[in-house]
Amino acid sequence: MVKIRLRRMGAHKKPFYRIVVADSRAPRDGRFIEELGYYDPMKKPADIKIDEEKAKKWLETGAQPTETVRALFKKNGIV
Repeated sequence: MVKIRLRRMGAHKKPFYRIVVADSRAPRDGRFIEELGYYDPMKKPADIKIDEEKAKKWLETGAQPTETVRALFKKNGIV
């Protein structure tokens, strides 16, 4: 199964996330298929950038977003 999820990056206690499409069996920060954008919760307000066309294409092909990614998509009006 293909999932749209967050990939944690950044330094200790300074998280930065990339929104990626990955196989559900791959490790959280491991191999991924495509990068859709990023999410930086440390900035106020949080910095979110998502490629809407790529995200919609993956949702149409059956990729399942995680709960957090679904919430980010709702904020940006994708879902």
